[in-house]
Amino acid sequence: MAKGKSGYQIDMLHGPLAGKLLLFALPLIASGVLQQSFNSVDVAVVGRFAGRHALAAVGCTGPVIGLLINLFVGISVGVNVVIANYIGQRNGQGVRKAVSATMVLSVICGVLMLLVGESMARPVLELTGTPAEVLDDAVRYMRVFVLGLPFMIVYNFGSAILRSVGDTRRPFYSLVAAGIVNVGLNLVFVIGMGMGVEGVAWGTVISNAVNACIIVAILAHEKGDIRINPRLRRSDMKPAHMKKICAIGIPAGLQGAVFALSNTFILSAINSFGADAAAGSATAINYEFYCYFPLSAVAQTAVAFISQNYGAGNYDRVRRVFRLALTLAFGISLVLNTMVVWQSDFFLSIFTTESVVLAFADTRVRTVLAFQFIASYYEVAGSAMRGLGYSMTPTLIIIFGTCVLRLLWVFLFPHFNGGFAELLAVYPASWILTDIGMFIAFHRV
Repeated sequence: MAKGKSGYQIDMLHGPLAGKLLLFALPLIASGVLQQSFNSVDVAVVGRFAGRHALAAVGCTGPVIGLLINLFVGISVGVNVVIANYIGQRNGQGVRKAVSATMVLSVICGVLMLLVGESMARPVLELTGTPAEVLDDAVRYMRVFVLGLPFMIVYNFGSAILRSVGDTRRPFYSLVAAGIVNVGLNLVFVIGMGMGVEGVAWGTVISNAVNACIIVAILAHEKGDIRINPRLRRSDMKPAHMKKICAIGIPAGLQGAVFALSNTFILSAINSFGADAAAGSATAINYEFYCYFPLSAVAQTAVAFISQNYGAGNYDRVRRVFRLALTLAFGISLVLNTMVVWQSDFFLSIFTTESVVLAFADTRVRTVLAFQFIASYYEVAGSAMRGLGYSMTPTLIIIFGTCVLRLLWVFLFPHFNGGFAELLAVYPASWILTDIGMFIAFHRV
């Protein structure tokens, strides 16, 4: 890479790996936890101060919003891979062009996501069987929430640029500032002004805008090749680098979108058990996200390190990164899953005190979260393949191994007269199947 290496960057190509992987992953883990906290604070505030119907309304929008976000945020994986690969090749001009293409893509994706979210809010929530008593609140929450999605996209694309040079700390600092804004506004809007679900949604929108402004300011003042230029030249608009980013990112986004779609169908089955089940599921799923983010952070770490070292031709180092990342992901996931299951009463009571809701939430924790560590292999192996340039292969495996099985399970479920736990058992079953498929594909690659 050319010039201007800052003190926040990590040399991924030389020296011991274990410490550098942790140094890269820990701010990412903290960032994921904070980003999830935006939604979790919404859930906690409405659950405590606006009642269980408001809690169910916010929870019912989760998989739908996840479908929109995953479709476009997956492209940020392409940003990370392409820029990191150029860095490994010491191609400063390629880095600069890819950074410019990234910012153009972030604006395009943000506008598209806003339009889709606003137009599809009610039809999609009706399609997923959102209980009638909470539908109007869910629609109001979602229509306000999606106003902040363009800002969320800008942040994620900008942080992907910084990750490509090993900087995961400043995106974390940005999230800390935005998280403080989010909590403060939620308390003011809901408790102080009685705005209900719309209040927590507006708090999230404003905090996302703060987050995006901070990350853009960081990149605008950055030294070196990853600095963004506010004056885009015509050459920056050429599609070559956008195609490279999308070739890696679109399969990752497609995987995330189909993954979220399968969860949306499961949500429709959960909603068939009533508003209490929807609220209980919304409560427990917060901890699934919290425990998933460390796993996701290690997978993103593998992408960055493998991309740079593959670009530099350090193939033995690529293998070592994979082995270390897999060990780290499995260990962290197992510890976190066990801790939440062990103290489930305490963790779930943070969000609600309704006994019926807590019973459904506890069932989900013990059926799904207890086995989430199983997903470690396919997440890390899939990320490693993307770092090597094989993006479609892990996408297809995850779509068929996880999503198709879940859709089939939901379709057949009514014929077996199963209970809530039997419905949720599809999660660990699909993780095991996907692990098997990914193991075969990864070793062939």
